[in-house]
Amino acid sequence: MNRRGLCLVLAAPSGAGKTTLSRALLEQDDALDLSVSVTTRARRLGEKEGKHYYFISQERFDEMAASGQLLEYARVFGRSYGTPRGPVEAALAAGRDVLFDIDWQGFRQLRAAMPGDVVGVFIKPPSLDVLRERLRKRGDGPEQVAARMQHAEAEISHSGEFDYIVENRDLDVALADIRAVLRASRLATARQG
Repeated sequence: MNRRGLCLVLAAPSGAGKTTLSRALLEQDDALDLSVSVTTRARRLGEKEGKHYYFISQERFDEMAASGQLLEYARVFGRSYGTPRGPVEAALAAGRDVLFDIDWQGFRQLRAAMPGDVVGVFIKPPSLDVLRERLRKRGDGPEQVAARMQHAEAEISHSGEFDYIVENRDLDVALADIRAVLRASRLATARQG
C-alpha cells in the first residue's frame, strides 16, 4: 500500500528555535525532505542556492505568484518568501513527507491549497523574555530585536490555528514532541493508500 506524503509545517517567531529543530529533524529522518522556498532577500553567509533558498528577484517572485506557481507566499520584514508548487506535489504523490519552515500566513495558505495534506506545529518560546534574550545572543541589534519582538507577539496570537503547539524550553524534548506528531500523522488513516 502506498502512503501519500504529508506537509509538516513548523512555524514560530524568530528566535524560538524553529531552524535548529528543523535541521535536527531532517538529520534524524531520511523520509523527510525540506521544502526549499524562493525568497527575494539577500543570501546570508553560508547559505547555498537550492539548499537553503532559491534567491530570486522581486519581479520573478511576482511572476511566480501571479501564475499560480507558489503554494503559499508572504512578505516578511520587507522581503518575499514562497513555496514552489511543483516539487511539493511531486514529493507527496511519491509518498515523501515535506517539512516547511514558514510563518502562520504561509500555513494558512498552504492548508487552503492542499486541504488534508498539512499538519501544523507552532513552536512557542518559554516566554517573551527568553525569546528576547535568544535574539540578542544570536547577534540581532536593538532595533531588530524590538521589531522581531513586536512581530513575535502577533505570530504567537495565531498559535491556536495550528494542530499542535510545542514549547521549546528544552531542545531535546521539543524535538521528541515534533517527532511524535510526525509519526502519528504518518499513521493516520487518511494518509494510507
